[in-house]
Amino acid sequence: MEAEGELLLAGGGHSHSLVLRIWAMAGRHWQRRPAARITLISRHSTAPYSGLVPALVAGLVGEQAGAIDLRRLCLVAGVTFVQAEITGLNLQTRELHLEERPSLRWDWLSLDVGAETYELAGAAMAVKPLDPFLEWCRQLDQTNLRIKGGGAAAVELALALRGRGLKPELLLRGAELHLGSRAANRVGERLLHRAGIGLERHSPAAAPADLACTGSRAPRWLAAAGLSQDQRGRLLTAASLQVLNHPGVFASGDCGVIAAQPRPPSGVWAVRCAPTLARNLTRVVSGRPLRSWRPQPWALQLLGDGGSLGRSPQAAAFWGPWALGPSPLLWRWKRFLDQRFMDRFSSLKAMAGDRPTPMACHGCAAKLAAGPLQDALARNGLGGGTPGSAEDAAVIGQDGQGNLLLQSVDGFPALVSDPWLNARITTLHACSDIWACGAQVRTVQAVVTLPQLAASLQANLLSETLAGIESVLKPLGARLIGGHSLEARNSLEARGTPVGLSLVLSVNGAVEAGRLWGKGPLRPGDGLLLSRPIGTGVLFAAAMVGTAQPQWLDGALATMQQSQAALVELLAGHGCRACTDVTGFGLLGHLGEMLAASPTSCRVTLNAGQVPSLPGALTLLEQGFTSSLAPANASALALLEDRVELQSPVDGARLALLIDPQTCGPLLAAIPADRIDAALAEMERAGFPGAATIGQVHS
Repeated sequence: MEAEGELLLAGGGHSHSLVLRIWAMAGRHWQRRPAARITLISRHSTAPYSGLVPALVAGLVGEQAGAIDLRRLCLVAGVTFVQAEITGLNLQTRELHLEERPSLRWDWLSLDVGAETYELAGAAMAVKPLDPFLEWCRQLDQTNLRIKGGGAAAVELALALRGRGLKPELLLRGAELHLGSRAANRVGERLLHRAGIGLERHSPAAAPADLACTGSRAPRWLAAAGLSQDQRGRLLTAASLQVLNHPGVFASGDCGVIAAQPRPPSGVWAVRCAPTLARNLTRVVSGRPLRSWRPQPWALQLLGDGGSLGRSPQAAAFWGPWALGPSPLLWRWKRFLDQRFMDRFSSLKAMAGDRPTPMACHGCAAKLAAGPLQDALARNGLGGGTPGSAEDAAVIGQDGQGNLLLQSVDGFPALVSDPWLNARITTLHACSDIWACGAQVRTVQAVVTLPQLAASLQANLLSETLAGIESVLKPLGARLIGGHSLEARNSLEARGTPVGLSLVLSVNGAVEAGRLWGKGPLRPGDGLLLSRPIGTGVLFAAAMVGTAQPQWLDGALATMQQSQAALVELLAGHGCRACTDVTGFGLLGHLGEMLAASPTSCRVTLNAGQVPSLPGALTLLEQGFTSSLAPANASALALLEDRVELQSPVDGARLALLIDPQTCGPLLAAIPADRIDAALAEMERAGFPGAATIGQVHS
C-alpha cells in the first residue's frame, strides 16, 4: 500500500490517541490506516489523560500512570512522530507552522489540539493547557490557593489540591456552582463543605487568584486560520467531523464542535468520536463517502474528591439533570473506568514486542562491527586493519592561511521517524569527527536515500531533511555545498510505513597546523574527560519495541541535540593532548583506539563507576536490553585484561554501558590531570553539566 499524500494529525489529544490505537490494532477492515504518509505533531511526547488529572494532582497516582506515551503509540501504529509546538496553519499553502523548525505540508489535516483556559484576568496560572499546569503543581510551595471557577473541573481540582493537604478556595462569579443541574450543584457543595473548601460568591472579575479554571476555548492561533468557529474559537464541523467549507480539514476533541449538535468540551465526546474519525480519515484519503457521528445528548461525569482530609476517596455521578453520591463505590467505579482507558494503550506494548534481546538498531548502532571492518581493511592494505590506525578525520591539504584541511564521512539509517530531527542528529554526529580533531566545520555534502513514495512525498522528506542539516550548520557558519539523492528499493513495510530513509554526510573542516588533535598518543599524567553521558544505544534499542520510558527518550534526544562545537576551544584552552568521539564502537572500543595510537607502555585506570549515563540506560541494561551492535563491541572487553584496569569492580550493567554503541556521543579527551577540575567547571558554565573525569593515564 504505497502512500500517495500527507495526512497530518495536529495534536495528541484523546481523539487522536484513540485513532492511532485503532490503526495499531487493525483487526477489522474499517480499522486499517489510510494509504498516506501519516505524521502526529505534539508539543510533548506524552499526553495526560484528563480523567486522571485530579488523581495525579492529589498524589493518588504517579505521573506515568496518567500519561499516554505518544511516541510509542506512533511506533506501534506506523506513524511518524514529530515533537514540536504548533503555531498556526495556512489553508492556501496547506502548511502547518511549527516553532523553531520548518512548516509541514499536508493534503489532509486533522486537528485535536486541545484548549486554553478562557479567562485569565488576575490569575497567575491557567489549568489549560494541562502540561504547564501539571508542572506548576509539581513546584507548588504555598498552602493557600485561590481558584477562579465554579464548574466541574474547578471543583474537582480544588478537592484534589485539598487531598494534597493544601487549602484551596473557589472564587465564583455568581452565587452558584456550574455543574450542569441544581442536583449536581447541591452534591458539589456537599463535597466542598465536607472537605472544608470555602466559596467566595460574587467574586469580582479582576479579583486576584492563583489558578484560573474558568472554562476553555480553542487555541488562539486557530482564530487566524480563517476556519469557521463558534464564540469560543472551537472549529465548527459537520457530523463527519470535517470543518465546515473545508472538506480536507477535520477537528475533534476540545477544539471542535459539530455545528448542528453542539456539545460542551468533554473528554467523553472526544473519546466517543474517535472511531468515526478513524473511519473518515481512511475514507477521505481513498475518496470514499464519509460516515456521520451523532453525539449523545448528555455525558456522564464522575467527580472525585481526591481523598481530602485523609478520608477514603469518594465520587459523585452527574448525568443530565440527575446527580448521585458522593459514594466510595462511585470512586471505585471511576478508578476502574480510568484504568480501563489507560490499559487500552499499555496493552499495545506486546504488539511491538518487548523481549530484552538485541534489536536490528538504527543510528550509529547500524554500523559494521569492528571485526569484519578491520579484516576488510587489512585485505585491501587500508590502515593495516589495526584499531586506531585511522583518525576521526583525514588531513587532505592546507588552505592559503596555513590551516590544515580535514575531511570525514559519517551517516546511518534513520534513528527517529521525524526527518528533520533525524537529519539534525545525523549532522551533529558527523560533525563530531571534526570537533574531535580540534577543528571547526566549514562545509558539508550530503547523500540522502529516500524510500519509494509518491514524488510529492519524496520532495517533502528531502526538504525536511535538508532543513534539519541546515539547523546545525547555520549556527556554525558552515555551508551545505552539495550532495546526491538516491531512492531505496523494496522499502515499504506491509503496513505502508516508509523505511529506507538514510543520510550520509561528508564533513570538511579546518584547524591551525599546531592544534590538530589525534586519537593519541596518550601520555602518563593525562586525565580522561568525557563530555556528556552515554547510553543512547540501549535506549533506542528499547524504544524500537516501546519499552523505554518517554522521559528517558526526551532526555536523550535533548542531550544528543546539543552541539559540541564550543568544546573545541574550551578543551584546547585546557591543554587537550588527544581526543576522539565516542560513537558506534562504544566507550571502551574508542578508548582502545586511543591506546592503539599510544606507546605500548601506556595504561589506563578506568573509573567505570564514574562514567555518566543517560537516565534509564542502566535500568534497561540491568533488564537485559542491548543494542544489536553491543555483542560485537564486547570484543573490547579484552582491554580489561590488558591495558585498561578498572579502579574498582562494577556490575554487569556498568560493563554493558562501556560497550554500548553511541549516536551523537560525547568527546573523550586527554587533558593534563592538573587542568581537569578547571575544565569541568568551565564545561558546566558552558552548559555541559554531565561531563566527568573517568580515568587516568599512567605507564
